[in-house]
Amino acid sequence: MTIYGDDPDPPPSHLLRNTIRRFRRLHKGGSPRQQVVILLGWILIVFAVFRAFRYFNSQPSAPLLICQTPTHEHSQHIQLPKTPDKLQLSRTWKTLQAIYDAHPPRPLNLTLKTFDSISKFPTLDAIKTHTTISSEDAQVARQSHVEVTKQLVSYPSQLFFGQGIVILAGGRYTGFATTGLGMLREIGSKLPVEVWVKDQSEEREEWCTELAKEGVACRRLSDYMDTELLEHGYQLKISAILFSSFEQILFLDADNVPVRNPDGIFSSKTFTDTGIVLWPDYWKHTGAPMLPYIVGLSDGPSEVLREDQTAESGQLVWDKRRHWKALCLAAYYNYYGPQHYYTMISQGWAGWGDKDTFLIALRSLRQDYYMVPHKLKTLFINGTNEGIGMLQADPTNPTAYVPMFLHSNIIKWSIRGFLCKGCADEAVDPVAVSALENPKSPINPHLREHRRIFSLQDMRAMDIDPEPSIWRSFEHVACRSFWQSELLCNRTREHMEQTFGFQFQSPLGGGEEQICLKAL
Repeated sequence: MTIYGDDPDPPPSHLLRNTIRRFRRLHKGGSPRQQVVILLGWILIVFAVFRAFRYFNSQPSAPLLICQTPTHEHSQHIQLPKTPDKLQLSRTWKTLQAIYDAHPPRPLNLTLKTFDSISKFPTLDAIKTHTTISSEDAQVARQSHVEVTKQLVSYPSQLFFGQGIVILAGGRYTGFATTGLGMLREIGSKLPVEVWVKDQSEEREEWCTELAKEGVACRRLSDYMDTELLEHGYQLKISAILFSSFEQILFLDADNVPVRNPDGIFSSKTFTDTGIVLWPDYWKHTGAPMLPYIVGLSDGPSEVLREDQTAESGQLVWDKRRHWKALCLAAYYNYYGPQHYYTMISQGWAGWGDKDTFLIALRSLRQDYYMVPHKLKTLFINGTNEGIGMLQADPTNPTAYVPMFLHSNIIKWSIRGFLCKGCADEAVDPVAVSALENPKSPINPHLREHRRIFSLQDMRAMDIDPEPSIWRSFEHVACRSFWQSELLCNRTREHMEQTFGFQFQSPLGGGEEQICLKAL
């Protein structure tokens, strides 16, 4: 039995019968003609109400707006990392430096030559004959390596504490770092962070004061070492890791944009089993045949490393306590990197620099490490075959590729670099010309026409959509930070509104402006 009183949408015939019954009760005694006229009037009213009810029920409801205060406001309870003991760390470095100075490799200035093609992987014959080093020099270099490994200082356990993220900034890389830092908080990371720069000339006190509220501390390498001794920017990374106050470190290049929260890496089995997580690069090892001999992996020229996958060091995880000596050995390779070891390790093919010094140090000392088994993926600009960067996998999932880090080695995400030349102190964050102002930039049409830079289809296939969050990070920098600029803020918000549907609202009664996005 149907009880129509409980039915939200009773049949029209039922409504009509009820209307006639009520009409007869209300108008009992009137003339037949009057009753017919009044009845028709009531029928028309009921019909109009019924049609209106049907119409409004059929209309789609207004899209739900999800509004939030800026994410950075919720990051202000993250505890700052402890300040390292500058005196003790400086003494530790001076001890290491004395060991390195006493045992240089030979030849000290190894000639760097380029291969015939940088796009085509070199043949084995080309690799074996590319760098010439005499057996006498190789023997001296090997003996120096032996002495360094014998004399490496013990782990100074009183100097390092806890877990955290280390980012190297400075110069134009500071602009990239603002994006990566913003994304860490956008995706929910609660880890403390240290941002390292070379010296005071690259530091901005106002920016550092802002960062401190979000659990981010600024550090200067020059407080711990003579940075004038460093010939190349590649030598800075190992120094930031070495001097960081954290015992367990996730290092991120300034142009690395996390797309998933990395905090769980430290508690994952992949990390706790070995204390090291490395990510693969595109190619295999191209080092000189004498390299395995020099670092103690063979008794002469060897191809023992030839099938090894090289490492991509835009991100790495390192437990100092368990792998302190390997870190110090990697520091030795970087100390003599530009003169010798960078060339020995890559021979000038793709990847010349610090990236494989960590891996070779671990191999030399026979220490275990975890290399993420998933191949990296290249991310392309929406609608083109132009690359953006390398998408690296979540190391906590050994069976399936799940993206976690976008190392933006091609298109580097900086709001000033995207939208505005001259919106910041060019000495700190130089922008030659922004992508919006440069018609030759591969992302220029996307910015001008307010289109996504990532393909939404590609993002959905990988179950990520980092671009709106990246622009939220951009908006914070452009509108709410030390770097703020009215022109830059307006351009940023215009792009966010037209590309993603963002809205910027002030709540009733005043208060912090909210960023709103339509719910899908």
